[in-house]
Amino acid sequence: MRPLKFKALLKQTLWGGDKIIPFKHLTDNLENVGESWEISGVKGNETPVTEGEFAGRSLNDVVTTMKEKLVGKANYERFGDEFPLLIKFIDARQDLSIQVHPTDEIAQKQGKERGKTEMWYIMDSDPDAKLYSGLKKEITPEEYKAMVEDDTITEALAQYAVKEGDCFFLPAGRIHAIGTGCFLAEIQQTSDVTYRIYDFKRKDKDGNYRQLHTKEAAECINYQVESNYRTEYAPLKNQGIALVNCPYFSTAVYDLDEPMTLDYSELDSFVILIGMKGEGTITDNEGNTVSLQAGESMLIPATTQTLKVEGTIKFLETYV
Repeated sequence: MRPLKFKALLKQTLWGGDKIIPFKHLTDNLENVGESWEISGVKGNETPVTEGEFAGRSLNDVVTTMKEKLVGKANYERFGDEFPLLIKFIDARQDLSIQVHPTDEIAQKQGKERGKTEMWYIMDSDPDAKLYSGLKKEITPEEYKAMVEDDTITEALAQYAVKEGDCFFLPAGRIHAIGTGCFLAEIQQTSDVTYRIYDFKRKDKDGNYRQLHTKEAAECINYQVESNYRTEYAPLKNQGIALVNCPYFSTAVYDLDEPMTLDYSELDSFVILIGMKGEGTITDNEGNTVSLQAGESMLIPATTQTLKVEGTIKFLETYV
């Protein structure tokens, strides 16, 4: 199998900005694009393959056909015909709602298929971009409900000014919100379960308040307070730098200006490469050559043994 590229699903939102279209080198004349779903197996939002023998077929359809050859033996046993990761670019012209996601266990108790653990990698954001991640002080469930009702919930949250290269891991249960000016890549479980805690009393285009999920969210929140919710790492050239390792995905960042060979011979998983900056050429051990540039995402099948990357390129690598 050769590497797969997909047609992204562009999502126009009330809070969306103008960064995604030029970042992805697209000509679409769309405004307020808040999200680009790069690689998705979410039912009803499955990305189609753009080229090669599977062109036009949805991601989950290819999983059904190729099984462990695409995703790996353990992943296919674990997830079946549904692809396990969802990759997005997100551009926030305004604050997003304050949210929390359930664990798999809580989601299933609430009648959902699975929960959502995710991570953010910050791209070229506005100079004053900020986000919320985690609690900065101890509160009780009762205090949480009162703070939502009296519009003070943000006072309990840790806020971060962010810049390109910052990384945040968001395990299920951690309260969070993307703030105005943030432009980021998001890697998450294949799940569209989001509980909206607070939405700054905003109204939608029809003049209605958006639905809140205060009760469901209360069952999910992890009230533990940590000193720092930002992932600390030292950026280095021409080697993989680990960012996140969790049961749902492992992610590293590469910033290359010389050729490098990535060895996946011992890995029983697909690999996704997400272009952050620059461009390069990817050649697998079977001689298949594809390009990768900023704004593109690529799925490498589990059968791939090695990849040679050439060019000046910065990308994220993630797998399960």
